[in-house]
Amino acid sequence: MPQTVLILDFGGQYTQLIAKRVRKAKVFSQVLPFSASIQQIRSFDPVGIILSGGPASVLQTDAPACSPEIFELGVPVLGICYGMQLISHMLGGKVTAAQKREYGLQKVNVKADNELFKSLPGSLDCWMSHTYQVDRLPEGFRTIAWTANCPVAAMADEKRRLYGLQFHPEVTHTKQGNDIIHAFLYDVCGCEGDWEMTDFARAAVEDIKKAVGEGTVLLGLSGGVDSSVVAALIHRAIGDRLHCVFVDHGFMRQDEPRLVAEIFTRTFPVSLVAVDAAERFMQKLKGVSDPEQKRKIIGAEFVAVFRDEASKLGHLDHFAQGTIYPDVIESGAVPGATVIKSHHNVGGLPKELGFTSLIEPLRMLFKDEVRELGLVLGLPREMVMRQPFPGPGLAIRVIGDLTAQKVELVRLSDAILREEIGITSLDTEINQYFTVLSGIRSVGVMGDERSYDYAVAIRAVTTDDFMTADWARIPYEVLAIISRRIVNEVKGINRVLFDVTTKPPASIEWE
Repeated sequence: MPQTVLILDFGGQYTQLIAKRVRKAKVFSQVLPFSASIQQIRSFDPVGIILSGGPASVLQTDAPACSPEIFELGVPVLGICYGMQLISHMLGGKVTAAQKREYGLQKVNVKADNELFKSLPGSLDCWMSHTYQVDRLPEGFRTIAWTANCPVAAMADEKRRLYGLQFHPEVTHTKQGNDIIHAFLYDVCGCEGDWEMTDFARAAVEDIKKAVGEGTVLLGLSGGVDSSVVAALIHRAIGDRLHCVFVDHGFMRQDEPRLVAEIFTRTFPVSLVAVDAAERFMQKLKGVSDPEQKRKIIGAEFVAVFRDEASKLGHLDHFAQGTIYPDVIESGAVPGATVIKSHHNVGGLPKELGFTSLIEPLRMLFKDEVRELGLVLGLPREMVMRQPFPGPGLAIRVIGDLTAQKVELVRLSDAILREEIGITSLDTEINQYFTVLSGIRSVGVMGDERSYDYAVAIRAVTTDDFMTADWARIPYEVLAIISRRIVNEVKGINRVLFDVTTKPPASIEWE
């Protein structure tokens, strides 16, 4: 078992980022609710504890608080934003409403005579987001950072190894944030950096072998990165006792059904049933234009098709799915976590399939870690590093009602976009890019004749965490080639648009 740093979640929007930053530093992290008992915390034998930010005020009568016994464990504790205020409040300090609130980038002055800041310059650009601040330090603490408006931007009790940061080191806007987290992990907690994906792969294979025994496993293979990595991992553990069902709902990207079938019959020769259910899905979606209704219909029909095919395979012992850690946290499946959005693969076993046990080997991994694991397992890079793709597929990249022709317009234009981005090697710089059929038709001139065809939009973004995103600055000459190819090669499109909206206010997907 690797060394573990626990993160107690107080409902902060950046809790996942803290966990990812810790793991990027080769230290395993685990998120627990702030209400975790001291017995549960002790069971992990943590080498350090981080208290996340959160929307509450420690001055509220029902303010969320952790067990006070964590400060008696002799384990280093780092409080971030609300977490720092909570440390002060629980240990006898004073927190008050700030006279001037701080949001966004602020200049933070730091002292170098402590473990967190000893290798950093005296002034840092840090991301602040607070209404309250520490007004009086608890006994044993001293100020190690401040701003023009916040006299205690960081505090430390070196004797007890307790630290607090009013700013957020986990966000990319805090330029030296990774250095600060690294200093806490290695210089304060004494971490050894033993979180390696090859070790995880070996341990996961052994866990699967123990859980499955001599039994069989059924996996719904969506063709996405998560389920593909699960398939490769389980196949390594139990070989041909893994049975996969791949449902093609007709909204996959160009050549993806073929790619999935080839990889999982040649590279990893699993027992694979591939179902072409495109016509069945299209019939269910006929005349439907509301995006949420599209999602619900596709989700329900997918379960129905999968159930029909699974029943033909006879009795299988275990069910597997590609649940990853953000799914668990966002769905509120971590006790105490807030539901951000629901995920169809979180919430237990599909009862209608009759299984009694569930295999979820990626449940504690983030997306970038899943990709790393896929490479370790030998999956082709083009599969592992593919663009994020929504479960409903191209159906939600067609604005309005669906027809086979509209879906094909998106599929073909998207294939051209991906090909040209790959040729220019921009695919390593742009985190997600795709085309959307806007639903707008406009007049054009093609071959000296009037046309009245669709406008397709290009969406391309750069982001570290997909919580915020900026539009990608694709060179004009590249956009010109993409536009020219789309209108020339995709009959039915006569105009190409480029989306230059950040997230927020826009989302990355259009629906």
